[in-house]
Amino acid sequence: MKVGILALQGAFGLHEQVLNRLGVAAVQVRTPQELAEVDRLVIPGGESTAISKLIDANGLAGPLADRLADGIPVLGTCAGMILLASEVVDGYPGQHCFAAIDVSVIRNGYGRQSDSFSAPIAVDGWGATFPGVFIRAPVVESAGAEVETMAELDGVPVLCRQGSVVVSSFHPELADDDRIHRWFTERE
Repeated sequence: MKVGILALQGAFGLHEQVLNRLGVAAVQVRTPQELAEVDRLVIPGGESTAISKLIDANGLAGPLADRLADGIPVLGTCAGMILLASEVVDGYPGQHCFAAIDVSVIRNGYGRQSDSFSAPIAVDGWGATFPGVFIRAPVVESAGAEVETMAELDGVPVLCRQGSVVVSSFHPELADDDRIHRWFTERE
């Protein structure tokens, strides 16, 4: 299995480090050809508007939409959640919203950079809490009936799954805990 990490902007290197520690073949994805060669994809946190513009600049919008429609397993963290959402309430005109998961999100819903925080996240069925790191994180305003909420913070979904798509408001690559990446790479 080869896991691609969209490497246009943001924390792609940290995701690669976690995957490498797990012994997973991880490659950085910047071109349609590189995207075509991976079995799973991570869309990292970063700045969603910058990533969206770079997706266009690198000719990835159509190929990424096609891979998502074909059901490639994908993990979207923070900005990745925004890009995979069905609606971005406060998005800018032309911002990509690939509608891979039926969630409506608010960019930076947890506040500015100075409002960043960590919180223990109880993931359904996982036992010990996961250390969630929230940096300018999106808030899930609503989730469709087909979306499984795997974890909440103060009653708000922060880890969601629909089919082959998993999204988190927080940055699992910043935690000293590889369970989300391990689960993502080992699930069917």
